[in-house]
Amino acid sequence: MFVSEDLAVNSQGHLTIGGADTVELAEKYGTPLYVMDEDLIRKNLRRFHDSMNKYYNGMGEVHFASKAFSCMEMCRIVASEGDGLDAVSIGELYTAVKAGFPMEKVGFHGNNKTDAELRYCLEVGVGHIIVDNIPELRRLEAIAKDMGKKPLIMFRIKPGIDAHTHKAVLTGQIDSKFGFALETGEAFEAVKEAVSCENVEFYGVHCHIGSQIFDIEPFEAAAKTMLGFIAKVKNELGYEIKGLNLGGGFGIKYLTEHDPKPFEEFIERVSAVVREQCAQLGIAQPRMYIEPGRSIVGPAGITLYTVGARKVIPDIRTYISIDGGMPDNPRYILYESEYEAVVANKAGEPRDEKVTIAGRCCESGDLIGENMALQHAESGDILAVLATGAYNFSMAMTYNRLQRPAVVFVRDGESRIGVKRESLDDIIRNDV
Repeated sequence: MFVSEDLAVNSQGHLTIGGADTVELAEKYGTPLYVMDEDLIRKNLRRFHDSMNKYYNGMGEVHFASKAFSCMEMCRIVASEGDGLDAVSIGELYTAVKAGFPMEKVGFHGNNKTDAELRYCLEVGVGHIIVDNIPELRRLEAIAKDMGKKPLIMFRIKPGIDAHTHKAVLTGQIDSKFGFALETGEAFEAVKEAVSCENVEFYGVHCHIGSQIFDIEPFEAAAKTMLGFIAKVKNELGYEIKGLNLGGGFGIKYLTEHDPKPFEEFIERVSAVVREQCAQLGIAQPRMYIEPGRSIVGPAGITLYTVGARKVIPDIRTYISIDGGMPDNPRYILYESEYEAVVANKAGEPRDEKVTIAGRCCESGDLIGENMALQHAESGDILAVLATGAYNFSMAMTYNRLQRPAVVFVRDGESRIGVKRESLDDIIRNDV
């Protein structure tokens, strides 16, 4: 019935998540409200973790892509499951540090890292830094020398793979702001410089071909391409690359008709390619890394709103206005991302209307979706937008000076605050 396994309808006809009544959550914490199911988050982490161990014989690591959903409580959950973290800013690093995350299990990304970020990586002992370009390599070499450190580095490589996804989230093609290109020889020249550096240790290579990908073949092709590059480095430079990170991008079920492959199938099939290619190319199997984000938290989250106005424009459309919108979910205005929604207090009733869910901002494009199936919604109803656990809280903003919502975690039917709702004083905190 629903796009996520942790959603159900209770005896009152209310939507539940992780056993918690969403109508009661809205009453207790207010709306808009992000709700995250901790049990499903942990289940997804374990599925990836166990599969990496199984198919790579203990030579695999899961690094949660914190850009999908970053807060201290999420860092604590990831750490307690024994997994690593992928961070892309000093803010994400600081969050992990304050949460007590083991920094040796963190990889640091970014296509334009600042000197302050690179220094902070060395200060807190980040496990490895994924270098994006030659100027960054040279700056890091100088900073490491100045600080008396020798960090492990990986290179972000563009493998030139078509991932069959939205152009806004393609990242592995040659025309991308990220990483070194293989086709031009840029990546190989960068490796030659890296292995001659005295203050950094060239450890591995990384690629990420895009996001919300349902096909396994692009991941298999990326693995084959990257292992070919590792063999070239070994054969021509005599240097053995020890780590290979194939990124993330596994698609999730946003709509009922979406049919993503099980995570385990992705990892099993890609691991078979890795074994075959290593044998054929005569190279040792590198330590394997993946960076799932959306696939871990996306299905585990929903956003609750209170319905305000119902506006019927005859023969055109019906607008259902909510007390949130693009500030807490900008993905529709960015990508026209599709969602499913449920009137939480009428969840057992059929979704027999087609509506446009409108946000409250002064923008005509401030919508959650158009032509969406929904139960009949009136003022005061509680609306739940499903599969919003990834890239909603993390992309939230204060446009129109709206307060960012709270985040609530539920587990075994019980709820707790993970991030407090912003106050009006928070809105003006940095004004002078």
